[in-house]
Amino acid sequence: MAAPKKGRRPAGGQSRPGRALAIILIAMVALTGGMFWSGHTTPRLGIDLAGGTSITLKAKAEPGQESAVNETNMNTAVGIIERRVNGLGVSEAEVQTQGAENIIVNIPRGTNEKQAREQVGTTAQLYFRPVLAVAPAAPQTAPSATPSGKPSGSPKPTASASSGATVGEKSPTPTATASTQGRALTEALKAPSPTPTASSSGKPKATGTPKPDPATAALEQKFTALNCLDPKARAAAGQGVKSSEPTVACGKNAIGQWEKYLLGPAEVDGKDVDNAKAGLDQRTGQWIVDMEFTDAGSKKFQSITSKLSQQTEPQNQFAIVLDGEVVSAPRVQTTLSASAQISGSFNQQSAQDLGNILSYGALPLAFQTQSVDTVTAALGGDQLQAGLLAGAIGLALVIIYLVAYYRGLSLIAILSLGVSALLTYVLMALLGPAIGFALNLPAVCGAIVAIGITADSFIVYFERIRDELREGRTLRPAVERAWPRARRTILVSDFVSFLAAAVLFIVTVGKVQGFAFTLGLTTLLDIVVVFLFTKPVMTLLARTKFFGNGHKWSGLDPKRLGAKPPLRRTRRTHAPVDAKEA
Repeated sequence: MAAPKKGRRPAGGQSRPGRALAIILIAMVALTGGMFWSGHTTPRLGIDLAGGTSITLKAKAEPGQESAVNETNMNTAVGIIERRVNGLGVSEAEVQTQGAENIIVNIPRGTNEKQAREQVGTTAQLYFRPVLAVAPAAPQTAPSATPSGKPSGSPKPTASASSGATVGEKSPTPTATASTQGRALTEALKAPSPTPTASSSGKPKATGTPKPDPATAALEQKFTALNCLDPKARAAAGQGVKSSEPTVACGKNAIGQWEKYLLGPAEVDGKDVDNAKAGLDQRTGQWIVDMEFTDAGSKKFQSITSKLSQQTEPQNQFAIVLDGEVVSAPRVQTTLSASAQISGSFNQQSAQDLGNILSYGALPLAFQTQSVDTVTAALGGDQLQAGLLAGAIGLALVIIYLVAYYRGLSLIAILSLGVSALLTYVLMALLGPAIGFALNLPAVCGAIVAIGITADSFIVYFERIRDELREGRTLRPAVERAWPRARRTILVSDFVSFLAAAVLFIVTVGKVQGFAFTLGLTTLLDIVVVFLFTKPVMTLLARTKFFGNGHKWSGLDPKRLGAKPPLRRTRRTHAPVDAKEA
């Protein structure tokens, strides 16, 4: 008889359960220790359980740029909004697309909830534009200015108007001199476009006797009629204007009064800003915003400040235009390059808000707030209690069924369910800070459904063992022979469940993804628990007298199962052979 090949385990051979149990024990200890070490000992709750604010934003394309509302720009906007909110310390915020035009922002209740709500939809379109003319906020029939740059009829100087913020070098020794309404600028923009041009009087100036340009005349008329004291007029001042075109805008001067500006095309924008952060000016004790430009932005900034420094007022000013509003209009007196400093009438919050918006970039699209809903934690808490109650009832019914039908085997099933629950809880607590997973009501439903999936795996294995006992085998070989058949069935069943969860997670958005994620996670854990815990424990218990001898309360009593007589090998007997026949 040929000997079995070395290294192959014959059918019915015994496995090494201690190795598998050691692996899962080490994993459980490591994960639990990591949970306590990280300080996140409870799963992060979603907005429906913790309460907070849910904001729906709808993308709005600029005129003639309808194709800008696409998947790429929407995903970019999601990333920027998420970084803005997280930069405020609201790490529990959820930002995701819904459909082709909407973005849902869920901000759980927290200390920075109000501040985050104000920033999520801010487009942060930042441009540096040369100033062509400045005039008082109210419309005038014939705006004009004296050669000194002060509009006639105005009781205050406006030629050197500043919004109360000044841009300067980040150096303890300033390179610009003081002005009547703000410090001079240290970093500015490109030179103004030759069309339209403006004199120091604040009124566009004609050269020679050229034919009137309709676009220039329309812009001058718009500038003359603009009323910056009207909030609606301020908001609509630069709408629909491209960055490469001149425009009008409103802004406040150093004493907090509104003024209107005629601005040239932008040649430096927010994308050229590499970093921005708020801080205190050590010289003045005022809050400032430090900006650093990219390599390309530094070259543009150096070029524009070189040209603007040679102009006369107000054309030596450039305006920092944020979302169509002039936040600062400092003057340029020298050529600057890589970094800048915005200072003025900032407090800590306004400086941090501006630095946060500029640092994380400009949204590629404009957004309109569709709805802002406040969710109270009380409603979610009641629903969570109802869900947990339903889960407890379901678990109790499963345990009662296991005890009544499988008797002693139910101990293995209950221990396996406990290990699966522990691993699920620890992973949910760790995945909150790691990937932003938040436990919401659908996720709780997914965990409840997982109880049935896990119990189904135990039942498949137990029934395979019983089938082997009915064939007349003893328990120890029955446990090993039943495992390959049960393993295939368990893997196929869990694969189908995981595939359904993966498809549901990909094709859905919002809270349904929480259900799909939890279902997929618990399905993977079911495989881990069955392979590394249930099977090894069953192998060890099969060596005990209680289970091995088929005690009537073990659930493996051969008589109750209707087992056949034990399988025995029989030797072939030969009848005596007569010598004559031989």
